[in-house]
Amino acid sequence: MRRAHPIGGWRLAVLVAGLALTTAACGDRGEGDRHPPEAGDQAVARVDGRTVWASDVKREAVAQGLIGQGEPLDVSSDLFRRVLDEVVDQKLLAAEAVRRKLDDDPAAERRLAAARERILGDMLVESVVAERVNDAAVKALYQEQLKLARRSEELRARQIVTATPEEAQAVKMLLAAGAAFDALAMERSIDAATRFNGGDLGYFTPDVMPEAYQANLRDAKVGDVVGPFAVEGGYAVVKVEDRRQEQPITLEAARPQIVRFLTYDQIRDLLEKLRGKAKVETLIPAPPAGARPKAPADAPPVSNPPSAAPALRTQPQDRTVQP
Repeated sequence: MRRAHPIGGWRLAVLVAGLALTTAACGDRGEGDRHPPEAGDQAVARVDGRTVWASDVKREAVAQGLIGQGEPLDVSSDLFRRVLDEVVDQKLLAAEAVRRKLDDDPAAERRLAAARERILGDMLVESVVAERVNDAAVKALYQEQLKLARRSEELRARQIVTATPEEAQAVKMLLAAGAAFDALAMERSIDAATRFNGGDLGYFTPDVMPEAYQANLRDAKVGDVVGPFAVEGGYAVVKVEDRRQEQPITLEAARPQIVRFLTYDQIRDLLEKLRGKAKVETLIPAPPAGARPKAPADAPPVSNPPSAAPALRTQPQDRTVQP
């Protein structure tokens, strides 16, 4: 009995996107597919005698953004089996396209050539990045930015937020009489974000806090109880527990941002060198001075590439608190 295998719209889009690449692959019926393309690779399926390897499935999962580059993909997982089905479907569609000689069409040849150029370009970029964006480069840029980083003072504080100024004054009197701040915070504070941890705001620089906190904590010393003062949603009484120099972000926390910057930097340098050696002629007229190209209405937003080394400002805060 034939297995029911409907193809939804989202899946069809994935298959169409990969069709140009797999058409070229299915046209090659050599012996190479009998040998693992990578050390330790595993054969996971055969399509009309042609082997599908675990690395083929993993590469497709990476291309779809289902896993990151270098992340493992367990062959027994549901995700692996789902992507394997998609790879098999791609191969079946591509083989049928070849059988119908669609690959002989001039338009198909140009699309396959463009796909080959994209793949080769990606492989070149991957090779350059793998060679130059390494642990030593990451550490070197981290140390360089660490020296340039401007560190300000940060403080640690606790707060009790009440609904009225009279309640806040009563809290302050209890504190003056020796009541424990954290116990009072759990008992009387109306701020859900900090009440159950004793009012602890963690370490922060004043500039990340609302203006009322900045103004009242600017000159407060360790041990001072400040307030009450009006804040959003009530009145705050704040105790300053510590002041210290702002802590720089750790290497491991900064690594993803540094890797992105170095990767972009290497690609930019590579393209500048290639363009410098090549003769590139643009055969269309230049736009009028000051004119900006108009993006299509359905164009996705463009995120700006990193143009400068990442700033290593501070260690991530213990928590984000909105009083």
